Amino acid sequence: MKKMKFKDILELKMSILKLANNQNHKTLVIWATDCAQRVLPNFEDIHVNDNRPRKTIEAGRAWIRGEITVHDVRLAAFAAHAAARETNNQAAKFAARAAGQAASTAHVASHAVHAASYAAKAVFYSSNLNQAYTNTVKERQWQLEHLLDLEKAT
Repeated sequence: MKKMKFKDILELKMSILKLANNQNHKTLVIWATDCAQRVLPNFEDIHVNDNRPRKTIEAGRAWIRGEITVHDVRLAAFAAHAAARETNNQAAKFAARAAGQAASTAHVASHAVHAASYAAKAVFYSSNLNQAYTNTVKERQWQLEHLLDLEKAT
């Protein structure tokens, strides 16, 4: 396997941004909540009794199904961001931020790319130092491929 460089992550981020700009709103919420769900264990494994990020991801998905309003999703997102502020663990903080941004995508579609970025940061900070960049590139690659798959499905 080739050595990963920071530019690999940057190139993937730019590809994701370009692709995300051409997606419909609900597709972006699905993608963002899926990105946040992947890193949720980084929060829950440390804060076992705090379900705010999980509830926030669920709220984003409930909005997709038309079960709750944007206002309700925003309240859930605020709760996830509060959870992020209350932890000292970087991976947990970024996982909670990913959940908050994912749900916020229901309000403003451009939040989806922020959810993905926070998820990638959660992967970076949850990794051993010698694997952090490689794991982050793999996460960004998954994010890009998943968005491409969602685009094909719509």
